[in-house]
Amino acid sequence: MNETPSERYRQGMATRRAVLGDAHVDRAAAISTEFDRPFQELITEAAWGHVWSRPVLTKRERSIVTIALLAALGQDDEVAMHVRATANTGATREDICEALLHVAIYAGVPAANHAIKIAKQTFAHMDAEKAA
Repeated sequence: MNETPSERYRQGMATRRAVLGDAHVDRAAAISTEFDRPFQELITEAAWGHVWSRPVLTKRERSIVTIALLAALGQDDEVAMHVRATANTGATREDICEALLHVAIYAGVPAANHAIKIAKQTFAHMDAEKAA
């Protein structure tokens, strides 16, 4: 960011770090280039500062909604990232299972089936990291 970050950006960065974790955000910043830096600034301010920082829904609720939407859209990498973020948002595995059942009914069984596979793999990685 070439100028002083806005308050919305600062709030977005705090929320982004709270949800995704410092390691993830630091990795994204480390690989950011001139080309994608405007995009990183946009998502930090808009997605994380404007939407995720709103007080109406909890981070747990936003996490559940986000995973369902990403699953319905077939955004595999983002599904995995947000499943991993449940460690920080308080969304449980049961919550994610319920959300993916909704995906099956409203967006299609193949989308839910694939997202369930991704969630299971991500939870297995999280469990292995925790055990190590």
